[in-house]
Amino acid sequence: MSHGDTQPGTAVDPAIMAAFKSVATAVISDNLERLPGAASLRPFYTGAPMAGTALTVNTAPGDNLFIHRALDLVKPGDVIVVNGGGDETRALVGEIIAAIAEQRGAAGIVVDGAIRDSSVLMSSGFPVFARAVNHRGPYKNGPGAINVPVSIGGMIVAPGDVVVGDADGVVAFAPAIAPALLDAVRAQEQREAEIMASIRAGRYRGAYAK
Repeated sequence: MSHGDTQPGTAVDPAIMAAFKSVATAVISDNLERLPGAASLRPFYTGAPMAGTALTVNTAPGDNLFIHRALDLVKPGDVIVVNGGGDETRALVGEIIAAIAEQRGAAGIVVDGAIRDSSVLMSSGFPVFARAVNHRGPYKNGPGAINVPVSIGGMIVAPGDVVVGDADGVVAFAPAIAPALLDAVRAQEQREAEIMASIRAGRYRGAYAK
């Protein structure tokens, strides 16, 4: 069992981080060679896309002790990224944990596992992503670890990675590539805008858009 009070990695310019909140995860994924990206995780909230810095948590399936410990380390802009092993038999996060995380300035929560209190979370603007819903509560025995690399939905997330989520799911990448990635994403957005304009005008004769 391990944890730390700092997150490694390169800090991302706040303006760049904010810009990723307006970028589709699908376009980010395209510019990461379509490789990174968490499968089978979906949003359980109503609101704007999420972008922040990964505070990672490994938990035993069905156990959220280390999620509670991670709440004491949350800094504004953090996304709590939880590897729950994909277990759907017990909820790891609910209304209370989400409220604490939001109050402490977290940018969101991503859980490779189940959540509960889904009707409350769905009416909230605080970003929560998970695999499933289950009313059964968690154990609080451990073991676990904080600020270690984790796997969520088949995607590896390191402490300090940039994590972006929207209606299509969640993607993460190293902070060092954020500026160049944003440039590539903006260029693709421009190309796609031109394609859409040509389609509306009846001029499109291309092959594949992507």
